[in-house]
Amino acid sequence: MKHGSHILLATLLLSGGALAAPKKVTGYESLGITAGKAGGTFTLALGDSPQSFFYYGVIDNNLGLVAQQLFDGLVEFNYQTYKIEPALAESWTISPDGRVYTFKLRDAKWSDGRNVTADDVVFTYDQIIANPEARAGDAANFNIGGQRVKFEKVDERTVRMTLARPSPAFLLQMRSFIMPKHKLARLSQEGGAKAADINNAWPTNTNPEEVVGTGPFKLAGYTAGQKVSLVKNPNYWKVDARGTKLPYLDRLEFLIIRDPQAQVAQFLAGNLNQINITGAQFPDLKQKEVAGAPFKVMRSTALFGSPPFVAFNFDAKDPALAKVFSDTKFRKAMQSAMNRERIIDTVYNGLASLPGHGIAPVNTEWYANTKPQLGSFDLKAAATQLDALGFKDTDGDGVRNIARGKNLEFDLTYGTDSSVYPAMATIIQNDLKSIGVKVNLKGILSSRLLSTGMSGDWEMILHALGDQPDPELRKPIWQPGGALYYWHRSLQPAKDGETPKVASMQPWEKQIYDIFNEAGTTTEKGKRKALYTRWQLLFAQNLPVIPLAKPENIGAISNEYGNYIYNLGVIPGYNPVPLIFKK
Repeated sequence: MKHGSHILLATLLLSGGALAAPKKVTGYESLGITAGKAGGTFTLALGDSPQSFFYYGVIDNNLGLVAQQLFDGLVEFNYQTYKIEPALAESWTISPDGRVYTFKLRDAKWSDGRNVTADDVVFTYDQIIANPEARAGDAANFNIGGQRVKFEKVDERTVRMTLARPSPAFLLQMRSFIMPKHKLARLSQEGGAKAADINNAWPTNTNPEEVVGTGPFKLAGYTAGQKVSLVKNPNYWKVDARGTKLPYLDRLEFLIIRDPQAQVAQFLAGNLNQINITGAQFPDLKQKEVAGAPFKVMRSTALFGSPPFVAFNFDAKDPALAKVFSDTKFRKAMQSAMNRERIIDTVYNGLASLPGHGIAPVNTEWYANTKPQLGSFDLKAAATQLDALGFKDTDGDGVRNIARGKNLEFDLTYGTDSSVYPAMATIIQNDLKSIGVKVNLKGILSSRLLSTGMSGDWEMILHALGDQPDPELRKPIWQPGGALYYWHRSLQPAKDGETPKVASMQPWEKQIYDIFNEAGTTTEKGKRKALYTRWQLLFAQNLPVIPLAKPENIGAISNEYGNYIYNLGVIPGYNPVPLIFKK
């Protein structure tokens, strides 16, 4: 999906259970978890106001955090095992040739009491997700083998999807949120509207009753710039092991607090019940916990989450810079100037590790050891590499030149409201200055980093895109010409579904492009592993982006709540137990 994949927040429900309707939450007694009772409000932070309440109309991580509580997909991840489990689809079958997927829907209802039917599923995929005009849709991943996936209603509770060729990761795409046809059909092509009109659904001033979902909560209200309020969905389809309807909580409140330090202050004041924090914030909060503060601080090795990187714009508006940035030798010189150890030690307080190249090192199923290719921090080596490229200070102003009278100078765009980006940007700026590279810091809101990257209006950027269990889920990011491969935007096709501009790819990009195409059609696991190993090595050798670190997941939660397990990144709706209010 085009949505950012690096979403961390509080754990409110679980994803395990049997193939039944309603789905029971079972199997966590060994963790010391007991069934809860109804009641309580849980208050969380949003880094900014949501741009809309229609998930597929905007690329917005803040909306994503809220939407995970409002909607479900056909399947979902168990975030302890990384296995796919039933959600709105209680079961499915795959044809022997791997081309036909048939889903049987469970007996579920929308939050307004209407039945969830095959019409809703077909409508969601046909009119929204595979609609190339939906800003946060996923049309490219539903054009397989040069043909659009065929979505069909078999009966009221059965959906069939037919692919032109096998796609081994197709089931993973079924996590996409299903939308209510009875609320959105009028804005679709099926309803006589234009394809792009679907983006206008559910603006933030929409009557909350119009935002209908299948998730544990439903929208109750929105106070612009202040908070988003959700209440328990009485029609939610999950129950606990005793048959008690979930969720236990009555209400969720998302307070809009942009400044990370202000979020910590609000948490310490008791106005937030859970926050995600950085390694730099960890010691102070952990010390307070040990001293008897009424909260727990938890950390875990991250598979999900978003490793930061720096990227250079191959299509920079300045042609001279574009030529420099497109040269792998330049990017290798810049990698030698990235002080990863300092970033890990000072920015993350040691609670981070060396990153992978597109795959988290903890993801042993797919990770190839590319740590040797990261090299070491060596400013002298970086300077030598720049000398070899002919970038020397010819006019004595302390800045290398890339042409007569033209300095090696560029902007670094970063998120000023991030708890980690400003410190990283300053480290990078100072280190590059010491080898004659002038970097001008250009701060923007973190929520604008992706849209700025996609616009092409930048030169160097400090950003992060999340990891996923299967590399196929990151194809739009890492395959040249993909929708999110924004450091070389000129490769992207004129329209979704068309072939990227392969002739304009650098040789290593063409190799990666072919690898993703082959891996996306290969059903044999060992062959896919070998292909993705080649991709990671090509990534490490050519550096479309330069990965910096892989931070741990760290969060704090009030002792007023139980059944909270911070596991692999706290993502609402997915951890293995339902949160309860203990008072």
